[in-house]
Amino acid sequence: MSATGGGAAAAAPRPVPRIGLGTAVQGPKPDPVRRAVLRAIELGYRHFDTAAHYATEAPIGEAVADAVRAGSIASRDEVFITSKVWCADAHRDRVLPALRRTLSNLQMEYVDLYLVHWPVTMKAGRYSAPFTEEDFELFDMRAVWEAMEECHRLGLAKAIGVCNFSCKKLETLLSFATIPPTVNQVEINPVWQQRNLREFCRDKDIQLMAYSPLGAKGTHWGSDSVMDSGVLHEIAKAKGKSVCLRWVYEQGDCLIVKSFDETRMKENLDIVDWELTEEDRQRISKIPQRKINQGRRYITEHGQYKSLEELWDGEI
Repeated sequence: MSATGGGAAAAAPRPVPRIGLGTAVQGPKPDPVRRAVLRAIELGYRHFDTAAHYATEAPIGEAVADAVRAGSIASRDEVFITSKVWCADAHRDRVLPALRRTLSNLQMEYVDLYLVHWPVTMKAGRYSAPFTEEDFELFDMRAVWEAMEECHRLGLAKAIGVCNFSCKKLETLLSFATIPPTVNQVEINPVWQQRNLREFCRDKDIQLMAYSPLGAKGTHWGSDSVMDSGVLHEIAKAKGKSVCLRWVYEQGDCLIVKSFDETRMKENLDIVDWELTEEDRQRISKIPQRKINQGRRYITEHGQYKSLEELWDGEI
């Protein structure tokens, strides 16, 4: 599997490692994140997903530097770093400075993948919730993407992409993009399978990257609907392995898994050398569908998105 999408002057981006460690954690972050990333590198993880909004870029950079010094990896080039521009910096003149701050936090010269976090623009400086109606501005997709393309041309982002884009928004983006998006990172799990979006992205050579493949149970917006699914429990009991992650993997998607527990980190890597049966796949395909991360905080009466249908273009 490889992700494509680069200007004529740019080298082809590296293949995206299929399994990445997520770092969108709640509560105190630097030490736990640094230790978890360092241990993850020792266990074999090579892809680390962060974002300006997560405030975990600095400890990831520290962990990678520690790993190089310890000899766990030979250089920074052995890891794949994904980060994201937050909505408050989704302005033509703020994307590049935002990436430079990200690189400063990471103490790196480039990120492997830089993503637009949401198809949403907020006023400059609005980084922390709760957000009010006055915080939102019109998302100028063309202006933001042109700034993302500049990040790529400068070599500061080896590949660029988006998060939480519907088929319709991707179609709009592709209509003017000089450098097409390499990745669309979206919620994917057996309870929200994204069949239509996957078909669209395959046709357009856009790699889907799954966040919350286990449903994000325990987060402020997550749900227990994945982990408590009777069908998934039965299959997992028979397999003794992570059925949800294997299901996502079999779709051809990359996946971002978030656990700092060492046993779980090991289990989350153990999805490659076995398969679900056709009966398993059929049972999973019949699970009732419900989007978990609906993005309700971006819906405002007088803003750009007045309903979930507008934010997701009816794909919900």
